[in-house]
Amino acid sequence: MLGFEYGYSLAEPNALTLWEAQFGDFANGAQVVFDQFVSSGERKWLRLSGLVCLLPHGYEGQGPEHSSARLERFLQMCAEDNMQVANCTTPANYFHILRRQLKRDIRKPLILMTPKSLLRHKRAVSRLDELAPDTSFHRLLWDDAQMLPDEKIKLAPDDKIRRVVLCSGKVYYDLHEEREKRGIDDIYILRVEQLYPVPLKALVQELGRFKSAELVWCQEEPRNMGAWHFMEPYLDWVLRQIGSAQDRPRYAGRAPAAATATG
Repeated sequence: MLGFEYGYSLAEPNALTLWEAQFGDFANGAQVVFDQFVSSGERKWLRLSGLVCLLPHGYEGQGPEHSSARLERFLQMCAEDNMQVANCTTPANYFHILRRQLKRDIRKPLILMTPKSLLRHKRAVSRLDELAPDTSFHRLLWDDAQMLPDEKIKLAPDDKIRRVVLCSGKVYYDLHEEREKRGIDDIYILRVEQLYPVPLKALVQELGRFKSAELVWCQEEPRNMGAWHFMEPYLDWVLRQIGSAQDRPRYAGRAPAAATATG
């Protein structure tokens, strides 16, 4: 089926073609198509595809085969601007990244992690004006506690922030709620919505506000999975660019594991 949709995206480049795995775990049965066609078709045959792959991904306690779309494998295939990998946390960003597929002149495959719990999450909402004219996709998303007027916690000024937690996907909401519960106001949570191409310029600009803060990469996946090993060298470079007091980012997450699920 993935091979069929890939071919359809080549034949109908002006159609928004989406292929969804029932759970992201099951995308590994289509790995041959990802390896041979989706990730490398442009480089091998100059064929552009705007295929969107929706892969439900997230540690939500739904059993041993319902946790991971193997994000790390897709990131490992990324090079030469061959495709996009994203994990959107708001309806507006999801809307804009799909719209971008057809709005622009080029075509690139889009691999989207899509946590099922965010369909119902009370914080995963967007205002209408975030989908209105003159709005666009954000590769990084700022901390809601600093941006939204009705947040319970008001964050300290940038120079008083002691730790910046960088994360991607629905773990943001878990971190946000725990910080609120503890009444912490000096930890900033920054979301990486687009993992590849890596938004390096935006990361330098945003993290440059917190030169004295500790940088932590937090993920819900085990250490040998998720985006940590992919992002670590990029974050090392960003820390050097901003003249941070810290040499390397710190990892916060699960220990390495053989199976994708915890249960």
